[in-house]
Amino acid sequence: MKNDGIIKVFQDIADLLELKGENPYKIRAYHNVVHAIKHLPVEVEQLVAEDRLKEVPGVGEAITKKLTELVTTGRLNYYEKLKAEFPEGVTALLDIPGVGPRTAMLLVTGLGIKSIDELETVIVGGKLAGLPHVGDKTAENILHHIKAMRSRQGLVSEWQG
Repeated sequence: MKNDGIIKVFQDIADLLELKGENPYKIRAYHNVVHAIKHLPVEVEQLVAEDRLKEVPGVGEAITKKLTELVTTGRLNYYEKLKAEFPEGVTALLDIPGVGPRTAMLLVTGLGIKSIDELETVIVGGKLAGLPHVGDKTAENILHHIKAMRSRQGLVSEWQG
């Protein structure tokens, strides 16, 4: 698994732990690992193969085990169990810049949204304004981020293809 995929998993873990109301120090530890991986000059896979994960700032024994499991198996049991504690769609919505853990949970529980496509449809239909703490400006910003994500994905697939 490449660094981008690892970053997503660990960012999701931090966000889900925040929703659970976990210890802020634990949440910060996951954020710190995300930050450290973003700035690595090499892939985490290489560090795992060379048994050098502990050289990464903020990576202790527990995170080393999780990173090793994720890199070697392609999945992380801890992450799968954590995701199972939340309604379907929460982690998908967390991929949208500007949608934090609380907003994602509100969208899923308040409107039953399970995907980015469903969220876009609700925003375009003007049905997002009924949610508390989500005004027109927030809806507009989320829609802007969704369109920007799609644009980047299109550019990436054109470049690769």
